[in-house]
Amino acid sequence: MATYLELSGHDGITNWPRYLRAWLLSLLALLLPVLLISVWWLASARGWLPEQILPAPAYVLQTGRDMIASGELLYHAAVSLRRVIFGFAIGAVLGLALGIAMGLSQRAEDYIKPLFLAFAQIPTLGWIPLLMLLVGIEETLKIIIIAKGALVPIALNTFSGIRNVPGKYIEVGKALRFSRWQTLRLIVLPAAVPSIFTGIRYGLTHAWTSLVGVELLASSEGLGYLLVWGRQMFWLDTVIVAMIVIGLIGFAMDKGLSGAEVFIQRWKKEVL
Repeated sequence: MATYLELSGHDGITNWPRYLRAWLLSLLALLLPVLLISVWWLASARGWLPEQILPAPAYVLQTGRDMIASGELLYHAAVSLRRVIFGFAIGAVLGLALGIAMGLSQRAEDYIKPLFLAFAQIPTLGWIPLLMLLVGIEETLKIIIIAKGALVPIALNTFSGIRNVPGKYIEVGKALRFSRWQTLRLIVLPAAVPSIFTGIRYGLTHAWTSLVGVELLASSEGLGYLLVWGRQMFWLDTVIVAMIVIGLIGFAMDKGLSGAEVFIQRWKKEVL
């Protein structure tokens, strides 16, 4: 999205050398976190809030080190990552299959899309009470909730990407006498890659937040459970450590997918 400076023609940053632009953007990205930590440190140093409610940054840092040294933090993070990988993989496969089916077939869209949209309107965490009665509170519940969180944005973005493929691309395939499979593999899916990857990124974000939500309600391990346990024991330093780790892992996963999307787009251009 173009910024105001770009639209108004006064974006002098674009004329800077690339390394200076990258350095400046990195500083701007760090500005808000540094500001928040500074306010946090000032609030704890001045005693604006009791230590039981707002522990000092140094104390939280020490708690994080202790949890890493004991293996507790890494264990809970590994449990959450394992769950989100399995659930996201299931949701991604089902979402891609549904999106492709609805995108390629008008009949499939007519039969599936109305019910799917109604299904999508129910918040992911809203399914937990019903699923608890059906499958209990063990791993199956968590995988289903994570898969549902990933499935909806992936299916909708895949459907949108396929339906928005320019008609002239399809005409080229017909002129070359491509089969239906060749048209899908060589024309439709490559053209829909940006929209599909957007759905995958949103799907991973939804899967991660759904995981934390279900761990908050029904789990005895994982980062979400760590949040609940810290709150129950009134260990706010533990809560903050868990929140930071959740944010960092989510940020790293999104950046990883963003890098993969850029690589695939560059590879596609080179091949074509």
